[in-house]
Amino acid sequence: MYDGIVQELIDEFGRLPGIGPKSAQRIAFHILQTPSFDVKRLAELLTEVRERVRFCEICGNVAEQERCAICRDPRRNAALICVVEDAKDVAAIERTREFRGLYHVLGGAISPIAGVGPDDLRIAQLMTRLADGTVQEVILATNPNLEGEATASYLSRLLTSMQITVSRLASGLPVGGDLEYADEVTLGRAFEGRRVL
Repeated sequence: MYDGIVQELIDEFGRLPGIGPKSAQRIAFHILQTPSFDVKRLAELLTEVRERVRFCEICGNVAEQERCAICRDPRRNAALICVVEDAKDVAAIERTREFRGLYHVLGGAISPIAGVGPDDLRIAQLMTRLADGTVQEVILATNPNLEGEATASYLSRLLTSMQITVSRLASGLPVGGDLEYADEVTLGRAFEGRRVL
C-alpha cells in the first residue's frame, strides 16, 4: 500500500501478536510523525532485551540473571507453587498481591490441534521441583479455556500419586458482570465454586 520502507515497517509491526494492520499502520505513522520519539532508544532497548533477558533456571519466568527475582526472594513460601502457562500470567497474579509462594511457568498449554503435547511443556522440570518434598500445595492457574483445562486435568492426574495438595483457581462470574450475559459453563462454575458468607 505504501512505498518501500514504510510498508516494510508496517508489515514488521503487523507480525507482532495482537497488532492488526490498522494498529501497525498507526504505530508506524506515530513513529514517523512524532519528532520527539526516540527511535534509537527503542532500537537499543530491543537489542538489549534480546541480549540480557533469559528464562529463570528454576521456574521459567523472565529474568536478567540465572534466577528471577521471585525465586531469589527468601520471603516467598517455598511450600506453595502456582503453575501458570506464561510469564505474563506471573505478572498478572503478582499484581493482585495475594499470592506469596513460588511459580512454575509451563511455557504454554496442551493443544493437540497446535501440535503441543505434554513433552513440549516444562512439566518434567515441575516434577523435578516437586521431588524433594518441600512443596505441599500446587495451584493450577492455567487459563480457563479448552487448552488450559486439558493442561490442568493432565497435571492433576499426574500429581495424584504424590503427597501434595492440588488445587485449581476458582472460576465464575466476573465482578461487575450481569447474570443474563453469562454463558452456561461460567454460571455453572460460579454455582460449583460458591462459598458461605
